[in-house]
Amino acid sequence: MSVSRISTRYAKSLLDLARDRNELEAVKVDIDNMVQAMKNRDLVLFLKSPIINAGKKLSVFKTLFDGKVGKTTMAFFDIIIKKGREMYLPEICVDFIDQYKFFNRISTVTITTAAPMTEGALNDIKSKLLSSEITMDKLDIVTKVNPDIIGGFVLEVGDKLYDASIIHKLEQVKKEFASNQYVKSF
Repeated sequence: MSVSRISTRYAKSLLDLARDRNELEAVKVDIDNMVQAMKNRDLVLFLKSPIINAGKKLSVFKTLFDGKVGKTTMAFFDIIIKKGREMYLPEICVDFIDQYKFFNRISTVTITTAAPMTEGALNDIKSKLLSSEITMDKLDIVTKVNPDIIGGFVLEVGDKLYDASIIHKLEQVKKEFASNQYVKSF
């Protein structure tokens, strides 16, 4: 079975369990913290190691996270490790967050600008996105600053990209001049 199918199924199971127990927000916080913990390369290598047995991994996991995550989340981690699926935990966490956002109708929007945006400009973009059909009911906005785009902005919503940057416009003009059929070459 592929990694994406495994991670999607386990993430959906956790989401359904958390909804049934009315602990969805608490589990989401736990999973967000786990995603942050997964940025530690040693933890990921520990989870993916075929040499370390499940009992040892479970013991270390309980030492690290018991009392720091909810009972539902800890029980889920326990099942994952006992089933030998701990190597997929980073992917499961990411899939859980994606499914949580879809369930709560939250769209993730990334806005890249050449300089930091003002609060007013951010609110204008947010209101226009919410009134459009591109996004869902709520927005999770991530802003980035990249001076290489010179000006304008790049907007990413899901798998859609709207590039209104100066550098992109310059590249378009450059390609247009390069393919100009009307200039005679001597």
